[in-house]
Amino acid sequence: MNVQSKIAIRHSTCPHDCPSACGLDIEVIDGQSIGRVRGSKQQTYTAGVVCAKVARYAERIHHPERLMYPMRRTGPKGSGHFTRITWDEALDEIAAKFNAAERDFGAESVWPYYYAGTMGLVMRDGINRLAHEKKYSRFYGTICATVAWTGFAAGTGKVAGVDPREMAKSDLIVIWGTNPVSTQVNVMTHATKARKERGAKIAAIDIYDNDTMKQADIKILLRPGTDGAFACGVMHVLFRDGFADRAYLDKYTDASPELEAHLAERTPEWASTICGVPAAEIEAFAHLVGNTPRSFFRLGYGFTRSRNGAAQMHAALCVPTVTGAWQHEGGGAFFNNAAIWKFDKTLIEGLDVMDPATRRLDQSKIGRILTGDAEALQNGPPVKAMLIQNTNPITVAPEQALVRQGFAREDLFVAVHEQFMTETAVMADLVLPATMFMEHDDLYYGGGHQHISVGAKLIDAPEECRSNHEVLQGIATRLGATHRGFGMTPRAIIDETLKASGRGTVDELEADLWRDIQPDYRASHYLDGFAHADGKFHFKADWSSVPIANAGLMGDWADMPSFPDHWAVTEVADAAHPFRLATSPSRSFLNTSFNETPSSQAREGAPTVMIHPVDAAEHGIADGDAVTLGNPRGETTLTARIFDGVRRGVLIAESIHPNRSHIGGRGINTLTGGEAIAPYGGAPFHDNKVWVRKAG
Repeated sequence: MNVQSKIAIRHSTCPHDCPSACGLDIEVIDGQSIGRVRGSKQQTYTAGVVCAKVARYAERIHHPERLMYPMRRTGPKGSGHFTRITWDEALDEIAAKFNAAERDFGAESVWPYYYAGTMGLVMRDGINRLAHEKKYSRFYGTICATVAWTGFAAGTGKVAGVDPREMAKSDLIVIWGTNPVSTQVNVMTHATKARKERGAKIAAIDIYDNDTMKQADIKILLRPGTDGAFACGVMHVLFRDGFADRAYLDKYTDASPELEAHLAERTPEWASTICGVPAAEIEAFAHLVGNTPRSFFRLGYGFTRSRNGAAQMHAALCVPTVTGAWQHEGGGAFFNNAAIWKFDKTLIEGLDVMDPATRRLDQSKIGRILTGDAEALQNGPPVKAMLIQNTNPITVAPEQALVRQGFAREDLFVAVHEQFMTETAVMADLVLPATMFMEHDDLYYGGGHQHISVGAKLIDAPEECRSNHEVLQGIATRLGATHRGFGMTPRAIIDETLKASGRGTVDELEADLWRDIQPDYRASHYLDGFAHADGKFHFKADWSSVPIANAGLMGDWADMPSFPDHWAVTEVADAAHPFRLATSPSRSFLNTSFNETPSSQAREGAPTVMIHPVDAAEHGIADGDAVTLGNPRGETTLTARIFDGVRRGVLIAESIHPNRSHIGGRGINTLTGGEAIAPYGGAPFHDNKVWVRKAG
């Protein structure tokens, strides 16, 4: 007879590298597997909606190709030849290789490398505890948010803004520098609620006609890297036509005659020649914003991937400040809530044993670091041994030719702790099987909202999969690392972290499911002053001292414009490279976390590049042709998609597809640069000049 399965609904938080950090209701079947995953209606930002890729999480967690056992490489690097070994053998070898590197080249020759494959604080950041106690090279994460954080905090004084749920109370939602239909679905939940219930307008500002633009009432199509020019043209009109709230500006900002004189020269006609938006559209948008007090500017991560991104974010943020939109419910701006969490991560990261004199290597420069660039190595020893968790640099890092060259070194030892045989794992010496988020305990926050939560273990991990924390415990024991965090369970670490942060206990937070810690209305709208020492919003940015954590000034920071402006430092198309390429995120992949799931693969298909019909015709390219893109960093070949939703001279390659999916095996990040973005670092993924030709 058939025995009916017992299904229990359990709760968790999506751990992937997305600001939505959705609250989840998960079907747990017989305590051993999962079924459907839904967005929880109890979590007020998620509001019952979750993206399709997470809704189908069962196909990821129960995927037949999950890594199950530790393995040692038996063939040449990159050959994919591995043999199963025991956990003791794997951990013994890691410890031996780390000790050998330290003995021969110093502790800084070991570089624990990680990122945001999980956003859980214990499993993501615990690797720093090992680095800090052993004085290994520290890690400076620059790929994702540094640039945009800097631009926002330059204006407000910290990275926090209006409650994002207030979009539902707005009369105009401006979605700028993000494609939330593909990347942050909950933004659209609240924006479309305002449209349905209030008749609000949705405006989308981006560089191609993406899925969010298709749902918008107003579409502003910019040339890449020209957001600052557009913002200045809009502010020119706001001041010229009496939409600037002078009482607000006098009380809350550093607005000055110097600012107005500067913007008086940034006419819509001036802006149009730079950004490509007709002057009449700039005028119309400015009047719409000026006539709509409840204008909510939802600013995104696109700013963080351009060489002038910090200045552009700041310029965009200035627009609602000119009108005083911050004064109104449903008005103001939001990017991220990084400043509200205030978690004490001393225990998680081992901050009590950190030596600030230990070098801090830039994540985005991994190619240069592994190929011996002295500047990237800060004139220190070469990197000889690595443990990699939560990231796939062979695919996602810039300057892929250098990255591949570095990982191919025979004198470099690499252990990769992963869930699937990623392209980075293929290049490793040891591959270790990792748990997924439903198989361990962790602590979460939502960068795109205001909730914190405990994600409890729901099912056992398959076969020999171990959590990040367990792996670090095993390595620490063999290395003689004695920090007390290694002797604790994840749940005990969460409990102590919450207590140290003034957030109660793990039991209390777990009982809350998702705790709302949104600051009150006045604080969120900066009605008692902004977070700079003078209490003012800063139209005049001091790029040398923006109040965010950083590793020191980088790039051409001294040349950055103080007032909002177009800063012409993007990679400029030229006769040899007549196109600008942006590698915008796709809908069904999240970095490379869903590359292996059948539904995501089926929706995304093979890698393509969007090209305007006229540009395609001029280059003899037809829809579906194989085309090669190139620049001084290298070449990649993919399939042409003729699309009139891009500007002429602009190419869009939605990513990140595995390198192996590209014709010839060289991925899109072969074309991206790794130089540091001013003022505090970052990588210009959307800022590349390229040539294109029909392959063959």
